Amino acid sequence: MTADEHVVLVDPTGNAIGTAPKATVHGLDTPLHLAFSSYVFDDLRRVLLTRRASHKITWPGVLTNSCCGHPLPGEPLPDAVTRRLSHELGLKAGGVDLLLPRFSYRAVMDSGIVERELCPVYRVVVEAEAVPNPEEVGEVRWMPWEEFTAEVLGDRLAISPWCREQVPHLVKLGADPLGWPVADPAELPSAAR
Repeated sequence: MTADEHVVLVDPTGNAIGTAPKATVHGLDTPLHLAFSSYVFDDLRRVLLTRRASHKITWPGVLTNSCCGHPLPGEPLPDAVTRRLSHELGLKAGGVDLLLPRFSYRAVMDSGIVERELCPVYRVVVEAEAVPNPEEVGEVRWMPWEEFTAEVLGDRLAISPWCREQVPHLVKLGADPLGWPVADPAELPSAAR
């Protein structure tokens, strides 16, 4: 994150209402802002999980989905996914597929810090191994999707709160993550189009 990186603030219906410096938005009264989550798969239908770096402000050291982030003001969400995958994991995204266009969540850490995001969810399929950026990622590991979902749904895997909320929605899309239907970008909230 650069010192002047901004996030897009949104209202509850998904309209952009301004921007704010990323460094200032995560606190006890976090405003709703635009973000994304992505799930990276290989051709064996394994999902790439990441452990957030231990110095992150929100959920340090917590296991989560492949990559999350914030689009820059005016940046299309697929471009933000591609940018962050390259920065955090050294991965080149061949295609970025929209899965859950209107996912939103609010979570509170034990410290009281709130995460509050309008967070469309994407799928990316890669053929390369991740090269984690230690500023962002503590470790990576691949896990078969079926095993991962069973662990999350069975409450046997400590995972980030947004990932825990996303998994049931993704499971409803079908058993094969590479065969999931791609959502229409017109379903995205207006701030994300």
